[in-house]
Amino acid sequence: MPIGEALRLAQDSELDLVEVAPMARPPVAKLMDYGKFKYESAQKAREARRNQALTVIKEMRLRLKIDPHDYETKKGHVERFLRGGDKVKITVMFRGREQSRPEMGYRLLQRLAQDVSELGVVESNPKQDGRNMVMVIAPHRNQAATDGARRQAKADKAAEAEGQAPQA
Repeated sequence: MPIGEALRLAQDSELDLVEVAPMARPPVAKLMDYGKFKYESAQKAREARRNQALTVIKEMRLRLKIDPHDYETKKGHVERFLRGGDKVKITVMFRGREQSRPEMGYRLLQRLAQDVSELGVVESNPKQDGRNMVMVIAPHRNQAATDGARRQAKADKAAEAEGQAPQA
């Protein structure tokens, strides 16, 4: 349909002529209320942002000569972070002569990765970074998805309870 005729039709029906697909051949345009169209597209964008998973990286710092009980405590924190669906950056800090023994730090990080293997997978292998050795562990995908859904459901319930509280 010619553009002039489409514009006349839009004016007659008190609507706007909105170009929906400009890259199509020929370009696609619709007769609609532009304000309503803009509002609905903003709603869709907001919904898409809400459904995006927010990636949080928690950090756990260890020393090379860590006591067994301290290691278990730190391991418990790492497990809690992974269950929560967060990535964990584990840093082993070297001091003084410890820097000449990076293989000990590598073994410590491998041991920790082995201990939490049922909850997460090593995303980036241990790397020496100056005086530190760094490794990143990410939660398993299905675990993170279920935990993210659980968190979202909890947030929705809280928002719903807030909305209902003033009415009661």
